[in-house]
This record gives sequence, C-alpha cells and structure tokens, in this order.
Amino acid sequence: MIVGSTKEDLTLEKRVSLTPETAKNIIGLGLKVIIEKDYAHHLGIQDSEYKNAGVDIKNSSKEVISLSNLLIKVNCPSENEISNLKEKTILIGMFNPSKNKDQINEIVKKRLNIFSLELLPRITRAQSMDVLSSQSNLAGYRAVIDCVNEFEKAVPMMMTAAGTIPAAKVLIIGAGVAGLQAIATAKRLGAIVSATDVRAASKEQVESLGGKFLTVKQSEDMETAGGYAKEATEDYKKKQSEMMREALKKNDIVICTALIPGKPAPRILTEELVKLMKPGSIIYDLAAEQGGNSAFSEAGKINLVNGVKVIGVKSLMNRLPLTASSLYAKNLFSFIRNLYSKEKKVFNINLEDEIISKTLIKEI
Repeated sequence: MIVGSTKEDLTLEKRVSLTPETAKNIIGLGLKVIIEKDYAHHLGIQDSEYKNAGVDIKNSSKEVISLSNLLIKVNCPSENEISNLKEKTILIGMFNPSKNKDQINEIVKKRLNIFSLELLPRITRAQSMDVLSSQSNLAGYRAVIDCVNEFEKAVPMMMTAAGTIPAAKVLIIGAGVAGLQAIATAKRLGAIVSATDVRAASKEQVESLGGKFLTVKQSEDMETAGGYAKEATEDYKKKQSEMMREALKKNDIVICTALIPGKPAPRILTEELVKLMKPGSIIYDLAAEQGGNSAFSEAGKINLVNGVKVIGVKSLMNRLPLTASSLYAKNLFSFIRNLYSKEKKVFNINLEDEIISKTLIKEI
C-alpha cells in the first residue's frame, strides 16, 4: 500500500503534509511513501532527507497521484489534481467543506474516500490527530508576536530613571486554543491580559494563565456538546456589546479568535466599538478569512480607522510553515495509524469508529 503527497500551490500554501520524520514513521507501519520532486525544497528540506528516510521521489504530481492508494494534502486538491485522481483512492487533509463544496462533490463523485480532519470529534482518542488545535496553538502565539511588531510602544512595564512606562493592555476575544495561547504569550511578554468567551467553562482556563475573565451575564449554556462555542442570541450580543464598550476604551491590543464551526465568524466588534479605541491601538483579527470578528477587517489587509490599526489575517501559518508542517504531519500520521490495519495490510474504513465516521465526507 502506497501513501503519497504532492506539492501545494506555493502562492497560497507553504505547509507540507509530510516531513522526513513522519515519512519514516509511516514506513514503519509497513507502508510505502512517495512524494513529488522538490516537495519541501522551499522549507529548506532537501529530497535527500526524504530518501534517507526511505521515501521514493517521483518526477511529477501526476505520477504520485496515479500510484498512491492514500494521498495526503494540506488543502483541497487543484482542478488538475482532481482530474488525475483514481477511483477508490483515500484522500486526507483539511478541505474546508463549506468553502470548497464544488471541488469536494466532484471528488466524491469519482468514488473516492475523502477525510477532512477539521471534522474530528473532540474525544480523547482523537487528540493526537487534532489539526485545529495544533495549528490554532501556533496562530495564537504568532498573533501576539505580530501585534508587538505593529505596536509602537513597549509591552511590559518598565521602570527607569526617566519614569515608569505602564504595561500594554491586551484583550483576547475567544478563549479557545488560539486564544489561550495568545493569553500565555502576551503574559510572558509582560502585558496585562484580559479575555472573554461565550463559554462560561473557559473562565477557569483564562484565570489559570493569569488573565482576567470578562463575563457577560447570561443563563444560557453557550457551549455545544462537542466543546465548541455556539452562535449567540441577540440578547447575549447586546450584553456583550455593552461589556465591550468599556473594555475597548482601556485596551491597547485586541486579538480576535472567535469562530463557530461550519458558519461565518461572529461579528463582535461593530464600527462604533472599533472607533472607541485609542489612536495607536491594534485590532488583530484571526477570523478575517471567515468573515471577521471585527468591522473594517479584511483578510490580508491593514486598515487604519481613526488611528486604530485593524489587521485582517490571511494564511497565518505561512509565517510559521516549518513548525506548522511538523505538527500537521504528526496529526496526519496519527490518523493514518488509526486507519491502517497492519495485520490485514489494508486501510480499514470502519464506520463504527467515531473518528472515521465523523471525518468521512459524503456529497455535500
């Protein structure tokens, strides 16, 4: 059985699905691994490193696709790759079904088994495969680093003979994996950090990292059975807006991380709220590609509003591609290990396994 991987479109994606380390681990399961020539050359990983791990190098993506029983990708295959996919191939990646509906339906019609790892259930057994957590962790870290770079003041409190410089105040909206990492990173840099989330259960996590939790009083449980945030009611949004009015006047940096699985990002910061911030402040919107948590947020752009920089993030993992690839490849290996039966030497699509059934995509 052959596991293959082709290059991504480097104008959009710098991550890869396979590192020499994970290739060696996959081969250790009894599988063969093939990749396209110069697969990770842009990351400084030479083909010779893959060869030393036991990987076979092919000259083209078409050759890799034609030989592979299982193909691993980061993003949805290109139209050219889809046309070359053969029947019964297994395809694994992060395919964003709501965004790539047409491509996925085309793949499904070719009688392929396609697994999208963003759909993994939040259960203990799936933690090592959790691509959203591994990538979001990096996103939260990088968000703070980027904000510090854009912020034209010192972040920690500094006491000097010339006087004292107060610490920057950072507000994190959304205390999921990205938000919690942003809290931890901002605290390490000496900022005064507060955070808010619709899930009351996140209060303890925020406070354990040294952040102050800003609460919106409400009786409704805003957490789904899967552990994700659900869409807020109009009453909650009104109370949240009132709380934000006071918080935004005091904070220098706001990092937005709030997402709802399968839906556009919730709009939390209105135009009026953005304009309450002091000139020189920053809003960093990690949800910009899903519609944005903030008004004036556009993916890939920095908009200046009354002296406030509104930064819409696009392809953030392209700024940490080597680390992101390493974590993503390990997630993929864990999924492949669960899918492959070493005894029978086949990929076992067992629909009684919650991990398999939840990530398998049928026609949308």
